Amino acid sequence: MELNLPLYAEDIRQILPHRYPFLLVDRVTEIEPGVRVKGYKLVTANEPHFTGHYPDYNVMPGVLITEAMAQLGGVVILSLPDFEGKRPLLSGIDGARYRGQVRPGDKLDLEIEIERLKGRMGKGKGTAYVDGKLVAEATILFAIVDAE
Repeated sequence: MELNLPLYAEDIRQILPHRYPFLLVDRVTEIEPGVRVKGYKLVTANEPHFTGHYPDYNVMPGVLITEAMAQLGGVVILSLPDFEGKRPLLSGIDGARYRGQVRPGDKLDLEIEIERLKGRMGKGKGTAYVDGKLVAEATILFAIVDAE
């Protein structure tokens, strides 16, 4: 797979099976297939979860921040030739910590570094930042399955 950076939404949709409103990565800015990746999500007030998640004080749910990290991890793994066209599944989350709020108007910078990849199972360290401040971190466990 040829990757010309940055990867925009239409490029990301060629790699990940996710679609809006659940595609949570807007751009990939750096990638070393199978090793590490950086990207971001632009958080907007019109996202569906904000209608019910503190409507008077919108805060992005931590589980969606973690999902955004996991999706970015899917990009770095599915960019490997052996996994092209496969489906990434979240199989666990360890050590998740939420250290700041993510609000509409924020640019959520995301990073994933793959710590282990054995067969179709792996683990990556994810971090999320707003304005250079760490807002979330988690170890993401994943499995790669055949897309059917």
